[in-house]
Amino acid sequence: MPILNYTTTIAAEKSIGEIQKMLVARGAETIVVQYVDGRPGALFFIISTPYGKVPFRLPANIEAITRVMERQRVRKQVPLDMAERVAWRIIKDWCKAQMAILETEMVDLEQIFLPYMVSQNKTLYEVMKEHRLQLPSGEERD
Repeated sequence: MPILNYTTTIAAEKSIGEIQKMLVARGAETIVVQYVDGRPGALFFIISTPYGKVPFRLPANIEAITRVMERQRVRKQVPLDMAERVAWRIIKDWCKAQMAILETEMVDLEQIFLPYMVSQNKTLYEVMKEHRLQLPSGEERD
């Protein structure tokens, strides 16, 4: 089965706007689009939680989308703007599904975005991956 949204013609900027609207509705106070080579590469946002203001970074891995679409033979060569549209549309759909689960009160916002929480310019997932998915001990090792 081909990758989700592989035929979308919806501009990345429209999908990003829809994501921003969802985040604002859930309390995002600051939202910044981070650009890589002039193209939207991630959404950085801050949400007030019971634990204070927490920063998150939601990335779009355009290169991965391109590889998958080419491997699935969706197109022989996938134009960058096409991969970008697909990536942001998938992220929009994921956010919409997460917000639906949030509305059921089965989870809270921090739980949904926990892997994307930012500390010292890295997401929690990136930190955990560096530590082989173990929590860092907090102690310096030689």
